[in-house]
Amino acid sequence: QAQLVESGGGSVQTGGSLRLSCEASRYAFSLDCMAWFRQAPGKEREGVASITRDGTTGYAPSVQDRFTISKDTAKNTLYLQMNSLKPEDTAVYYCAAEILEGCSAAIRYTGDQTVNYWGQGTQVTVSS
Repeated sequence: QAQLVESGGGSVQTGGSLRLSCEASRYAFSLDCMAWFRQAPGKEREGVASITRDGTTGYAPSVQDRFTISKDTAKNTLYLQMNSLKPEDTAVYYCAAEILEGCSAAIRYTGDQTVNYWGQGTQVTVSS
């Protein structure tokens, strides 16, 4: 069973930075794909960034060049460094593991893909 616990959310102004962390069980880190998703009020959940077990990363176009996903295997922790934040980045951010359709599907998430493990989410609010 994979366990995922996010932290690091908060409130920042436009242009600011935040780093989200996701402490995961050892089992979660053994899975092929881990990813970050987000859901803004009144909107569908969307994929933000993904990372495979061997470290290959992928990003949604809306966050490319601003967000960086990484992981520390020794600490079983997944990170999302978010720079140049915009009000439209405001959302609850979720850590996830085991996207059955693969990591490339995670960043094109439409709700039809199967994601087996979710964290509880952490709120990020960006004010203008």
